[in-house]
This record gives sequence, structure tokens and C-alpha cells, in this order.
Amino acid sequence: MNGDYGRRMGGRTVILTALLGAAFLMSGCSRETAAPELPSQTEDLMETVPVIEIYSDEETAPETDSPEYYPLGERTAAEGKIRSYLTGQMVDEAVGKRRPVAVMMSNDKEALPQYGINRAGVVYEAPVEGGMNRYMAILENYDDLERIGSVRSCRTYYIYFAREFDAVYAHYGQSTFAKPELVKVDNINGLEAIGGTAYYRSKDKKQPHNAYTSGSRLNQSIEKMGYETKYSDTYQGHYLFAGDGREAVLDQRPGVMEALTAKPGYAMNKASFVYDPEDGLYHRYQYGSVHQGSEGPVTAKNIIFQYCQSGHYGSTDYLSFNVHTSECGFFITGGKAIPISWEKDGDLGVTHYYDLEHNEIVLNQGQTWVCIISTRDFDKSEIIGKDGEQ
Repeated sequence: MNGDYGRRMGGRTVILTALLGAAFLMSGCSRETAAPELPSQTEDLMETVPVIEIYSDEETAPETDSPEYYPLGERTAAEGKIRSYLTGQMVDEAVGKRRPVAVMMSNDKEALPQYGINRAGVVYEAPVEGGMNRYMAILENYDDLERIGSVRSCRTYYIYFAREFDAVYAHYGQSTFAKPELVKVDNINGLEAIGGTAYYRSKDKKQPHNAYTSGSRLNQSIEKMGYETKYSDTYQGHYLFAGDGREAVLDQRPGVMEALTAKPGYAMNKASFVYDPEDGLYHRYQYGSVHQGSEGPVTAKNIIFQYCQSGHYGSTDYLSFNVHTSECGFFITGGKAIPISWEKDGDLGVTHYYDLEHNEIVLNQGQTWVCIISTRDFDKSEIIGKDGEQ
């Protein structure tokens, strides 16, 4: 973040600089490609951090019989519904038990709007070459969509993101460096024989911005490729979600700060998320205006800034993000943010996010947007509170 971490909450200033400095030491966030060593005694480090009081206007939580959060792997079908691994919400059992699709989408101006992105339970946004970004929209409720995309090519790190959700990965081609890695994920490639079944080109846009798929085409391709349609028996889900009728409130979490606007610092689309307390959602802006999907403005309930070490493949412009070596980040929801660390569970496993006390974070039910940011670009990202405080 730029500037001091002062926050004014409840009429008192909360200075977070020392705490966040300790957070980044513990979580391993740096602007170098090599991760620093973690302190040998976390407790000793925490003792050097000043005690900080955080003031907020808390409301009494509504009475509910639901748990504080739903543990991984614990979900039971009831009355034809089951809890979604993507959003934590109850969905039709046929949808919730089926593997989702992870569709690569363009974010070039010429490709706007993205069709189907409003339906995504989780969206990953990451830079590619030339300052551009691409999305990977993970969808489970897509059957009635006649147009999804535009669909673009694969980059290596997206393969690992798709695997984290046991998703079928849909893309139109790939970089040279990603091609050997595609064996690690069930995928539908527009440049292979299945491409004519899976994708079509529209007449309202020019190549390469006019390749699309649809719900029926995806289902037909999955069947034709012989991919398993149900989640693996070993898959336990990705996130912890707050219980029904509950909110995951960050007020008392270590390092909490106001987060009325969050900017990942992407160079080309100048993306930002603006919190609306009326609906409890972050509304997304890019290219100087509201980010419109095919079904309306794009919003998110949860935002994760995940900082990753990065570099280039040799002398090329192709970026490489290290999605395996733990670093730092921020979890943003409900108008607040906390510093976090992240750890990936093995080569192909799930990424878990932890607060400063190494408790796994609990997301609010709804859509989650994950911004992948290079540690080198840490200072370009911003989390802004009242009156523009950062």
C-alpha cells in the first residue's frame, strides 16, 4: 500500500504500520523473487508489535442455528439442494455436485462485455504479457447460457488455478510454455479437434475477440472428451464459508483496516472495487467506468489480493507467476480488509489463506474475485478507507 497505514475508526486513529510490517515478515511478502526466511519464533515477533485497539460500531448478530462456518468437505444435500463449493450458497443438487468449468476470458476493450462472467462463482484476474489482464471465470450454473466468453488462450498459472477447483478448463489455444502443463488438467482446447464442437465465432467482433462457447457446447464437449462430470471423491472444496444467516465480520481481526475502495494496481484496465454498504457488495470499475458483464454490472462479495513472485520466460514478454511459494495478501469483505498469508497444498492442491494468527479465513457467501498481483507491483496496489485514507 502507498503511504502510512493510519486509519481513523470510531473517532480514533489506529496506526497499523507496525502490525502490517510484522505481517509481511511473517507471511513472506517481498518485492524480490526470493522469499525471505520466516522468523523462528512468531510469538517473539508479535511481542514487539504495539497493542492496538480497534473501535467499530458492532451490531448484534441475528440468532441462527447455523454454524459460524462450514468446514471443508462437510455438505449434505437437502430438499434437492446442496451447498456450492464456489459460493457457499445452496444450489440445485445437480449443479452443486457437478464439476464446474473454468473459462479463460479476454479483457481487451475490443472484447467487452464478457458474456457469462456475472454467473461465475469465482473469478481469477491476472496479468499476461503486454500489460493486459485475462480472467478465468469458474462457473457451475451455465447450462442456459448461449454465449460465454470471448474465450482466449491459456497461460501456465491458470492451469493450477483450475485444478484447485477440480474444474474442466476451457481455453482457445495456449502459450508455448503452458502447453506441456496442460496434461495436469482436463481441458477443452479450441486448437484441437474438439474446438469445432466447443467453440464458435461470432460475426459482431473481429478475431481474436470473437471466439465463444455456450452451456450446451461445453456439456457436449465434456461428454465427447469422456471427462468425469462429478467432483472427485477426494475433493473437499476450496473455501470456508460463513454459516447461513451469518456474516464473516473482520472488525476484530488482526490488522483490520477500512476498505471502501480496493485497487489491485493493474496498468491497463485501471481496475477498482468500490464498496456499497446498501447491498454489501464491491462494485467493479475498469477503463474509467462501471464494469459491465452480459447480465449487468460486475460485483463481488469477497476480494482476495494474492501477491506472487513473478518473472519472465527467458527473454520473452510471457509472464511466469510462482503460485507455489507462500507470500502475502489481503482479504477484503464488508468494507474492511485484513492482511493475510497464503499457502498452497502441494503441487496441484488448494491454496489456503490465513490471517495473522494463522487462522484460515472465512469468506462470506457469494462471489469471490481473486486478483493475482506481482510482489514487484506491491506498491501499486491500494486499499482506501474514508476520506481517501490509505
